[in-house]
Amino acid sequence: MTFSSPAFLFVFFPVVLLLYCLCPGLRAKNMLLMVASLLFYAYGEPFAMLLMLFVVFLSWSCALLGAKSKQWQRLLLPIGITGNLVLLGIYKYAGFFVRSLNDLFGLSLPIPQIVLPIGISFFIFQAISYLMDTARDQAQPQKNYLHLLLYISFFPQLIAGPIVRYQTIAEALQHRSMTLLQTASGFRRMILGLSKKLLFADTLGFIADAAFNAGDTLTLPLAWLGAVCYTLQIYFDFSGYSDMAIGMGRIFGFSFLENFRYPYCADSITDFWRRWHISLTTWFREYLYIPLGGNRKGKWRTICNKWIVFFCTGLWHGASWNFILWGLVNGFFMTLEQLLAKQKQHSVIKNCLSHCYTLLVVICAFVLFRAETLTQARHFYLTMFTDWNIDHAALSGCFHYLTPLVWMILILAILSCTPLLRKCYTTLLQQHPTAAAVCGYVGTIILLMICMLNVASTSYHPFIYFRF
Repeated sequence: MTFSSPAFLFVFFPVVLLLYCLCPGLRAKNMLLMVASLLFYAYGEPFAMLLMLFVVFLSWSCALLGAKSKQWQRLLLPIGITGNLVLLGIYKYAGFFVRSLNDLFGLSLPIPQIVLPIGISFFIFQAISYLMDTARDQAQPQKNYLHLLLYISFFPQLIAGPIVRYQTIAEALQHRSMTLLQTASGFRRMILGLSKKLLFADTLGFIADAAFNAGDTLTLPLAWLGAVCYTLQIYFDFSGYSDMAIGMGRIFGFSFLENFRYPYCADSITDFWRRWHISLTTWFREYLYIPLGGNRKGKWRTICNKWIVFFCTGLWHGASWNFILWGLVNGFFMTLEQLLAKQKQHSVIKNCLSHCYTLLVVICAFVLFRAETLTQARHFYLTMFTDWNIDHAALSGCFHYLTPLVWMILILAILSCTPLLRKCYTTLLQQHPTAAAVCGYVGTIILLMICMLNVASTSYHPFIYFRF
């Protein structure tokens, strides 16, 4: 069950919200959210729920016992972090590790067939951040196991992020309220995210799938169209789920930090990673990059630390060499930018060239991210950059997918990657606040109706987080 599935939209979330409003006090509300989150996660994967319960218990007990003294903390903190990482390694990377050994040394070791629990990377990273923050005295250890379980299992951000630090919602676990304005704002954000996912990501994802599944019939126009569509798909899928999580959290009285900030407006790869999946980049900066020494030990050590971080970033996204190379490609260009860094001289031409360079690198890197194998990625790159035999059939095969509806979606998607639409609405809100508010809520209702029609009329709603 995902946020865009009929079961969630028409049954699960409305029922949970109704019961939440009927619950008499905060303790009952927390209990309801915790039970609902466990049911949400256990839907189709009951064993994975037991794994998550153990992860929470391990982290809760290590942090609580470690708070007794520094000696206990020095003993239990490594146990808690190592235990979480071992579980992540077994469930997510054991098969990949054995396959790599077989390929590298010509072995025939049996490959373990382990089912990957959905969202395991998210909830284990949250557990590790909780342990690290309590050890650093940046957060107080939670004495109530159920409160920590709600923090880690909270269904809006459980399977698709963002990665929420414990201190972000620690106060709200014990003191929060539900207001009409806050609820309305949460619904608007949730519906906006749902629209990104269903109307933009899924529409463009269909074209991306067609391009990456074209095989030997792939042509240069279709390859570039597929690469661009996938670049837009993954952004609207990621940011759409983040918007839904932020919106649902706001409805229930929790405040989550922003996870995307117009990444395709970046003027460098360094700037791109300040804007893209902010909760993940923040996690790696706080819990890996800084402990490794950050930028405090010289230029070359800083570069080495960045490469380690991007290796782990790629590996976090999936057990595949494609993901690892995708991470290293980003690390390479960040290193290049650091070595060639000069005082920026702003001009229209230089800014335009910087944006074009960044988008080109991002689009080409995402080919690695989307391709199933390195062989498929190589074929895709060769078609994109060497297959210049463009004939009428190649163009027709590309324009076959560009229907008037797709053109409209494509244009709106590109505009939505920039702050232009938000600035227009903000200006309207300042000049005509009542009219802007009415237009905003009416537009939200229209978007919800379109999303409901979309869910009812099509079954193509890919869930790209199954590897995370």
